[in-house]
Amino acid sequence: MARSLARPIVTATLIAGTLDILAAITLTLLYGRDPMNMLRYVGSGPFPGATGMGTAGSVLGLAVHFALMAIMVTIFVVAAARLRALWQKPILWGVLYGVATYVAMNWIVVPLRFHTPLPPSAMAIATQLFCHIVLVGIPIALVTARHFRSRSAFA
Repeated sequence: MARSLARPIVTATLIAGTLDILAAITLTLLYGRDPMNMLRYVGSGPFPGATGMGTAGSVLGLAVHFALMAIMVTIFVVAAARLRALWQKPILWGVLYGVATYVAMNWIVVPLRFHTPLPPSAMAIATQLFCHIVLVGIPIALVTARHFRSRSAFA
């Protein structure tokens, strides 16, 4: 079973990870900041020295981003293998999973690691929710649904 889940995990990780990082880069540029610094900040989560590593730190940040996305995707895909409802109503569960990933990252992971407060404004919260729902949760759920629907058609 694990082997059969590799394809949707890799596909959803690449799609959601790319959409999310492109949004982060776009927002970083709109705020007049350097995307390479943003990526080094991401890398500094598990690797505090990444902020001083130049281009290597940025590449490390990109790898950390996709590793975190792979974890988020794997959790959803494995859950969907056990809970049929997750792939039968992908938009609903994608929205709910997007909210769950927003809460996990912004209320637990980032504050614990960086000792920072919650997002500072309603606009920041809305932007993060949009990204987590539309660019992460829904694509993950749609890729997962496609995988399990195609498998059930042959069962």
